[in-house]
Formats: sequence, C-alpha cells, structure tokens
Amino acid sequence: MIQIRARLGDGRTSIEVTGHEEHEEGGRVCAAVSAITQTALLGLQMIAEQYPDLVSAEITLE
Repeated sequence: MIQIRARLGDGRTSIEVTGHEEHEEGGRVCAAVSAITQTALLGLQMIAEQYPDLVSAEITLE
C-alpha cells in the first residue's frame, strides 16, 4: 500500500510518500504517484532557481 502523509500548519507543508502498490495493476498506481510527486519537486526546484532571492529548495537523495 502507498501511504501519503501531508502535514499543514504554521506556514509549513510537509509531504511524505512511502510504500509500494503491490497489486495486480502492474505498478501503474505506484508509477502515477511517483510521477506526480517527482513533478511537484522538480517544479518547486525550478521556481527556486528562477527566484533564488524568494525561494530556497533543498532536495536530498538518501
């Protein structure tokens, strides 16, 4: 099961995506969730690069 946890409050937003589909759909749902999440991160990174005086993005690989 894919679990998505979002925390909102005090001017902060946190999103955590964990798990795997493990279903008969051949990984389509897992791929969709991954694509949407990665697209959001890349978009935020691009905004930070365009407006470095207004936005800072730190994305790390663990």
